[in-house]
Amino acid sequence: MMHSGTPRDYSDDMYKVYFEVGEWEGRALTVLTECVGEAQARHIKHLEFGYELVMPIQCVPDVAKLLSQKNIAIYQIVRGAKIERTLS
Repeated sequence: MMHSGTPRDYSDDMYKVYFEVGEWEGRALTVLTECVGEAQARHIKHLEFGYELVMPIQCVPDVAKLLSQKNIAIYQIVRGAKIERTLS
């Protein structure tokens, strides 16, 4: 289920986010792991064309910028539902 209206969400709320990327040799996964930390990285799901992870919504532009700086193509970013609990 997708919702809109979060550009001003600077809370610690966590959301599912899908990054569809042009992956090569795990470079995107490395960037995502660095962004969320080792503990949260255990919960990153590798899907056919990208990765689904849980993160604060305000981090999404920074992650997109880092992927772009590493010359990793981003084909779409999809924000999913807010997560009611944090993963540990």
